[in-house]
Amino acid sequence: MDVIVIAALYQFKVVDDAPMLQASLKQFCREQAILGTLIVAPEGINGTVSGSRQAIDSLQQFLVAQGFDRMEYKESFAPEHTFKKMKVKLKKEIVTLGVEVNPREQVGTYLEPEQWHDFIQQPDVLIIDTRNDYEFMTGTFEGAIDPQTKSFGEFPEYVATQLKDAKDKKIAMFCTGGIRCEKSTSYLLQEGFNQVFHLKGGILNYLAHIPPEQSLWKGECFVFDKRVGVSHGVDLGRTRMCFGCGHPLMAGDELDSHYEEGVSCKYCFDKTSEQQKARFRMRQSQKNKAQTANS
Repeated sequence: MDVIVIAALYQFKVVDDAPMLQASLKQFCREQAILGTLIVAPEGINGTVSGSRQAIDSLQQFLVAQGFDRMEYKESFAPEHTFKKMKVKLKKEIVTLGVEVNPREQVGTYLEPEQWHDFIQQPDVLIIDTRNDYEFMTGTFEGAIDPQTKSFGEFPEYVATQLKDAKDKKIAMFCTGGIRCEKSTSYLLQEGFNQVFHLKGGILNYLAHIPPEQSLWKGECFVFDKRVGVSHGVDLGRTRMCFGCGHPLMAGDELDSHYEEGVSCKYCFDKTSEQQKARFRMRQSQKNKAQTANS
């Protein structure tokens, strides 16, 4: 089987008719057998998809023809599709911060991976991980601050309560692929912060360009597909996921008494009902039978 291409992409751009673009993308991806998730909004497009080399190239050409000619675009590879189906969602924002910002007009200073590597070693730099708490647990940069947010929409509150006295400090922010930092840096500048920087292309770009022996990254980078985690070179990592709740599993979590494959883990055992667990067990049983039949 040919290698599958995984494309992560986004661009902030005014979309005059988002519903029409959504419909066009649904049809195009169905015809090209592309799987994954794309989010369309009046402010642009964001998503990650997987498909054949030809299909992904065709999608890129299709988007350029729609005016997305300055996309932040990254590729990695896998032996099979990393998604089960294709979804094209229509939303108010391509990444939900919940407050009005305009990354097309102002964002923080971009740092390429090599620049970032040197910059965050300066003692007067605050390094802030803008991702969610469970992503931070999977891996992060040395010395990074965890805002302990459950969703990106909680980030403005973190800024208001924890960064109010840091407006004149050097602030370096990072996220998976760069899009959350487009908004977070724009927001900080809007709030009067003076020295705001972010990692261009996000963690994935850093892992693709900085060799492991020089890297300041510790752990794996959580990704929202079947791979769960990737390591240096954007290669498949060892991180697994609880398919009961979607939480990444750390080393030793599968040995916990609350862990049951496909059903529960220590992060969700007390949050799901017995009826839900029974449903998850049935789903896992069906999955195991299908795997046995195909082996």
